[in-house]
Amino acid sequence: MTQNELTNLLEEQIKITYECEWIEFKENNSDIEMIGKYLSALSNAACYRNKDFGYLIYGVKDNDHTIVGTTFNPLKAKKGNEEIKHWLLQRLSPKIDFQIYFFQYQNKDIAIFTIPATINTPVRFSHTAYIRIGSITRELKEFPEIERKIWANSENTEFEKGIAISNISTDKLFELLDYAKYYELLKLPQPFDKEIIIQKMEEENFIIKKLQSFDVTNLGAILFARELDKFEKLSRKAIRIILYKGKNRLTTIKEHPSNKGYAIDFAAIIDYIDDQLPTNEEIGKAFREQIKVYPKLAIRELVANAIIHQDFHVSGTSVSIEIFDDRIEISNPGKPLIETQRFIDHKPQSRNEKLAYFMRRINICEERGSGIDKVINECEIHQLPAPNFLDNGNYTNVILYAPKTLRQLDLTDKIRACYQHCSLKYVSGEFMTNQSLRERFAIDEKNYSTVSRIIGATKSENLIKEYNPENKANKYTKYLPYWA
Repeated sequence: MTQNELTNLLEEQIKITYECEWIEFKENNSDIEMIGKYLSALSNAACYRNKDFGYLIYGVKDNDHTIVGTTFNPLKAKKGNEEIKHWLLQRLSPKIDFQIYFFQYQNKDIAIFTIPATINTPVRFSHTAYIRIGSITRELKEFPEIERKIWANSENTEFEKGIAISNISTDKLFELLDYAKYYELLKLPQPFDKEIIIQKMEEENFIIKKLQSFDVTNLGAILFARELDKFEKLSRKAIRIILYKGKNRLTTIKEHPSNKGYAIDFAAIIDYIDDQLPTNEEIGKAFREQIKVYPKLAIRELVANAIIHQDFHVSGTSVSIEIFDDRIEISNPGKPLIETQRFIDHKPQSRNEKLAYFMRRINICEERGSGIDKVINECEIHQLPAPNFLDNGNYTNVILYAPKTLRQLDLTDKIRACYQHCSLKYVSGEFMTNQSLRERFAIDEKNYSTVSRIIGATKSENLIKEYNPENKANKYTKYLPYWA
């Protein structure tokens, strides 16, 4: 934080006149063990009280918040031969990303610990969790109801509401967020008055206006950051595009991380991916035309889905697009919220509803559904193998395959294509038949028995069923997906 940002933060905290369980004021205290207990207690209390941060502030009287200064400089203090931040981190579980600042205010030394509210589990110091009750620090186990609420609160934490950066000035706000792109994407005239722009960003929940400063929410930063690496918590959430040589990950040709907010860079990301893809030559009536192997619309829908369905609480990873000679893999952190076989028909569910809603408003993703029906339709039009939707535990993976002949497809590929074709027909108000599947595989009518065998194998896997089981003519039988 800058000097101005720290000043604003301090002034906002000392103006609070009521007892705050997520703020502790001290004059001087070099008991490092006690600081560890405060970090646990304040992080847990901030979670319990639905605050983004707790604060431990040195140089301020606790009773009347008078600025008196401090002789304790935590940036220079040590526990044994170890710097105290490192020493404390080794004893905190989980290792919360607290920050220490030391600065001057009215010619007096001030130290501030900013302590993020815990997510997923109460914070423990040396195997014990603490909580603030009024102005007293107690062991959390003495208050089981509060502990239960911390667990419940952390389970329901919305990523979008979190704070990406806090206590910044107006100039810093406009430096970090590309507000002009917001108006461009929504096709709105951009106001000249900065106050009107700030008001609009508040309405969109991109920022929180405080007394003398601003907080930028995760939603505002992930959509409109000019540079994501300016937001420490979000720097690892940049979309990665990796191009490999061959069919494995042994040789990387190049890697292209996108460092801008998703709304700003989405179109450029799709164009960049498209530029890396191979082409096939198609001969028309007068000219030879280069056609991309993979349909751009399918890429667009899958990348948009990966963005809005990712689990931002999975640390150290982000959406990735990996391009191989024979396939593209699009992955996002987080287990699928619905069964992968139901992607095509199920109403969309997202961990990040506010992010999804805004991306629908700017026409990046579907309003009515997941867009998977478009992906499957595009693969059929381009005679590509059926895409593969995989639940890999802690992440979701979608694979688009390069063209293959029918002979090159194994039975699993054929069954997957048959099931997806049947599902696509159903959500389009139609039925799958032998003829429609022949057209999907570009198989001559005389080879209808080949398609019948594929349909039979898919039925054996209980993925499709007959619409009218009494009909004995396989060639004209209508089929439904198993869930219809």
